[in-house]
Amino acid sequence: MQQFETDIVIIGAGPVGLFAIFEAGMLKMKCHVVDALDMAGGQCAALYPEKPIYDIPAYPHIMAQELVEKLKEQAAPFAPIYHFGQRVEKVEKLETGDWRMETSTGTVLRCKAIIIAAGCGAFGPNRPPLTGIEAYEGKSVFYMVARREDFRGKRVAIAGGGDSAVDWAISLSELTQKLYLIHRRDKFRCAPESASKLKALADSGKIEMVVPYQLHGLEGANGTLSSVVVATLEGATKKLDADILLPFFGLAMELGPIAQWGLNLDINHITVQQSTAQTSVPGIFAIGDIATYENKLKLILSGFAEAASACHAAYKIVHPGEAFHFEYSTTSGVPKVA
Repeated sequence: MQQFETDIVIIGAGPVGLFAIFEAGMLKMKCHVVDALDMAGGQCAALYPEKPIYDIPAYPHIMAQELVEKLKEQAAPFAPIYHFGQRVEKVEKLETGDWRMETSTGTVLRCKAIIIAAGCGAFGPNRPPLTGIEAYEGKSVFYMVARREDFRGKRVAIAGGGDSAVDWAISLSELTQKLYLIHRRDKFRCAPESASKLKALADSGKIEMVVPYQLHGLEGANGTLSSVVVATLEGATKKLDADILLPFFGLAMELGPIAQWGLNLDINHITVQQSTAQTSVPGIFAIGDIATYENKLKLILSGFAEAASACHAAYKIVHPGEAFHFEYSTTSGVPKVA
């Protein structure tokens, strides 16, 4: 059994969790980071590493994986210790006021404050209810795009009506032999600019709009897809010749053991004070998509601000009685790790 002591344990190594390492380091607080995935980056790395992100300040656009690498580089001077492939199972408050945490692999962490940056908790794709789909998963049916080039020259069917479906339809239309976009209605839940691009590509024949249809069945053999069967709400069916199916129906959210920690919850989210990111349990903070408060904006940008607020609030716990003198990073530079 490995045991460690640190100032802060951050649960979740997605973009917001990575930025929290930097913010903590600027306040001379050391961090250990726990993530159920076997790598840093959260959804950005696991689900859409090659998807461009357009709302990061100073970057007109940046690929999700590149953003993760930049955040890791920014956090690196503070020597965080990562514990990948495990999740926090037990949390208890000690008489000293510290927290004792135990992970699924038996690692024990003792800290003064906890920051939950677990995104949407334990996540996985919402699978369409298609008979025999398991035989095609990982071969012809994928719930993420790891490499765009894998789809060059393929006949690809994308199903869904949200940003992920529309964005990937626009992106992959540049290199596929044929691309279908399947949705049960002709209205898409996406940014207005994306809707305009989608219409232009459909008008030019680069994308075939399959609306109003929904997934009905799969045809093929040995995990190799030959066609996707779609149906109208009235039951009329037709076949689309396709090599690949990409169903984008969002993520199934699950808080896992966090749900048993006595925190105020709002369905699958943790209620916090907006000004400090403090949960209902003193010493535990929540930031990013898992945190909620009135008028919350689910943006990476918002999560970055919450990370700064949480770390400044945690400073009083980690360094009780020490006066804090705020300095901009242009003045203080990056502190050296002790």
